[in-house]
Amino acid sequence: MKTETIAMVLVGGKGSRLRPITEKKAKPAVTFGGKYRLVDFVLSNLANAMINTVGIITQYEPHSLMDYIGLGSSWDLDVSEGGVHFLTPYTDIDGEKWQKGTAHAIRQHLHFVRTHDPKYVLVLSGDHIYKMDYRELIRTHEKKGSDFTIGIFTPDDSLSRYGVLTVDKDGFVERFEEKPKDPAGDYASMGIYLFNRDILEKILADGLDEDFDFGNDIIPKALAEGYSIAAHTFKGYFRDVGTIESLYDANMDLIDHPEQLMLNDYRNLPVYTRSSNLSPHHVISKGGIVDALVSDGCMIEGNVKRSVLSGNVIVKKNAAVEASLLFEGVVVGEDAHVKNAIVLEDTVILPGTELVFDTPTVIDNKKLWALGGGRDA
Repeated sequence: MKTETIAMVLVGGKGSRLRPITEKKAKPAVTFGGKYRLVDFVLSNLANAMINTVGIITQYEPHSLMDYIGLGSSWDLDVSEGGVHFLTPYTDIDGEKWQKGTAHAIRQHLHFVRTHDPKYVLVLSGDHIYKMDYRELIRTHEKKGSDFTIGIFTPDDSLSRYGVLTVDKDGFVERFEEKPKDPAGDYASMGIYLFNRDILEKILADGLDEDFDFGNDIIPKALAEGYSIAAHTFKGYFRDVGTIESLYDANMDLIDHPEQLMLNDYRNLPVYTRSSNLSPHHVISKGGIVDALVSDGCMIEGNVKRSVLSGNVIVKKNAAVEASLLFEGVVVGEDAHVKNAIVLEDTVILPGTELVFDTPTVIDNKKLWALGGGRDA
C-alpha cells in the first residue's frame, strides 16, 4: 500500500555549540525539562499526526539515542507497516556514504524513500522544542499546490540565527537568506520541509557530492529555478536549542511561562517520553521547593528554587540549588550551594562546595575534580 507521508528526521549533527553536554551523545539525546529528551518532541509530533513511517538519520555518537528510541514503542511508532528505521552512514561500491550537510544526508538515504514510495516527504530536525500538528502543514501544502512547503515562525530573538524569509500576499516564499547579518525579512525557517516526493528527488539529484544544506543551498537554488515554495506559519512555542544559553533558557521557560509549551496538556498534542519506571519523588520535611520541576526518583532534603531536576537526583540536608538544571543521578552534598549551573548526569558535588556562577555553566565530575569540589570521575 502506498504511504501518503514519510518523515526523515535528522539527528546526526555534532551539536558542537552544546559541548561539553554533547561530548558523548547526539544532541537530540540531551535531557530537557527533567523527564524528556530533545528528540521526544519531533517523535511525539509525528505520533500525534499519525505519521508512523520514520527514517532517523544518525551519524555522530548515535548509540545512546538509538538505545533510547528503540523500536519507537514509547511514541506508538512500533507498527508493522512503517515504524522507526535508523539510517546510518554506510559503504557501498562507490565508497563511504558519509553525510556532508542536511540535504546531502537525505540524498544518501533516498533508497529508503523509494522503498516506501510516499506521496510526500517530511524533513525534520530531531533537536527542536515545539508542539505542532504536521497535518496542518500538509493541508497548507495541498491547498497551495506547491512543490514544497517550509514551516516558518516569528522568533523573539535575533533573526540572524535563522534562515530568513519574505513571503508574498499569497503565502509563497519570495526571498530566502541563511543567517544573514542584516535580515531583510520578518520570518524565520523552522527547518521543517514538506516535499512532493518527485520534487525532492529532482532537487537533490542536482546537488554536488560535497557539503550542501537545505538552507545554504537547496532553498536559494529552488527559488532561482522557479520552484513554488509555500510558507506554513506556526504561531506556537518554538526553540532551537543550539547553545548552552538557549538550552538553559528553554528549560527556564517551563518554569516561568508554563502556558507557552503546555507540557501538562495531555489532550492536545501530548509529548510522550520513554518511561523511567522510578519511584515517586520524596520531599523530606526539612527541605523546600519553590518554582521547580522535580522528576521521579528524586530525594530532596535541602532547598530547591527555580530549577529543573531530572530523575534520581539527591539534594542533601542544608544544600541549596538555585536557577540550575540537574541531570539524572546528580548528588548535591550537605551545605553545598549550586546556582546558574547545568550539572550533567551522575555528577557528585561534595559537601560544602560552592558552585555559584553569573551565567549558565556546565559542570561534570571531571570539572569538579579540577576545581576540588567533586569526586573523581
